[in-house]
Amino acid sequence: MKNKIDNVAGGLLGLLFLIFAANFFLHFIPMPPLPEGTPAAAFMGAMYGAGYLTFVKVIEIIGALLVAIPKTRNLGLLFLGPIVINILAFRIFLTEGHGLTDPPVILITLLSAFLLWSGRSSFAKLIN
Repeated sequence: MKNKIDNVAGGLLGLLFLIFAANFFLHFIPMPPLPEGTPAAAFMGAMYGAGYLTFVKVIEIIGALLVAIPKTRNLGLLFLGPIVINILAFRIFLTEGHGLTDPPVILITLLSAFLLWSGRSSFAKLIN
């Protein structure tokens, strides 16, 4: 039973990252602009203007595919972990907590935490 829940969580997390990364390239979900002059707008402008955001989105696609496959799930979490932390840091520090209650942010955070906890024995080997 635990394996099925892990597979569903991994597939859902992979699907979420794949959808939002693909949206960056294909623009099928309208994204509201950030308010002009805010730290969040400056940060995203710098990342987009430098091409860094394209790199992040490619890493998201790779991580999404890896996390959806049970055999490579932990490697996918290693790819997506820093991105999840950055999403949370962006929401906390640059938007002053606004957007932390957005359903995709909550779902991505909970699914990532669940899969990390589920695979904790594999990750514990990294620090021993």
